[in-house]
Amino acid sequence: MADEPDNDTQETPADAAAEQAPEAQADAPAPEETAPAAEAEAEQPAQAVEDAPAPVAEAEPSEPAEVLHPKEQRRRVRGKHAGEARPRRTPEERHAERTADRARKATRRRARRLQERAKAAERRAAAPAPEPLAPVHAVVEGAKRVRQGVVVSDKAQKTITVRIDVARRHRRYEKIVRSSSTLHAHDENNDAHEGDVVRVIESRPLSRTKRWALVDVLERAR
Repeated sequence: MADEPDNDTQETPADAAAEQAPEAQADAPAPEETAPAAEAEAEQPAQAVEDAPAPVAEAEPSEPAEVLHPKEQRRRVRGKHAGEARPRRTPEERHAERTADRARKATRRRARRLQERAKAAERRAAAPAPEPLAPVHAVVEGAKRVRQGVVVSDKAQKTITVRIDVARRHRRYEKIVRSSSTLHAHDENNDAHEGDVVRVIESRPLSRTKRWALVDVLERAR
């Protein structure tokens, strides 16, 4: 019986490795099953990031609004004009539009002026009463000059011409120097006549040449 071949062949190391390989492959997870799990794990952090509250941006300090001059505002409005032509209008329509525009501007000006006047009245009412200023120079009325002379003309109405005779001694030669001057005086009642000796007093300007007024008649002419 020693010559009969043995049906059971001896297993080689390669065959043992081949038999273990299918078992390892059966135990390992399928590649298709691992991919969805990886995607799910990748989606969870993304959702966590989305669900996280957004950082609150720090409020920037608001810049003050730019105050433009009315001319600058109109210039900017004209700059934004697209250049589209307006529909043609008749002269009557243009005149009516100008009249309405002027009336609108007049109303705005009137309201503005009333508002400014009201504000000025409020400021004046709220302001304290000003203190009276001390006079720099006291009001002083000097003594009025009085002259005595002879009437040389009474032809004008309510006006006489008086000659003032002056006699004085010269300072160096001690000689009597005589001189005369004439002036116009106001005579309200035409009381003085030519040749009368009268007294006149200085007054405010009564005309272009009259700066004197009659006080009384000292002596009548003969």
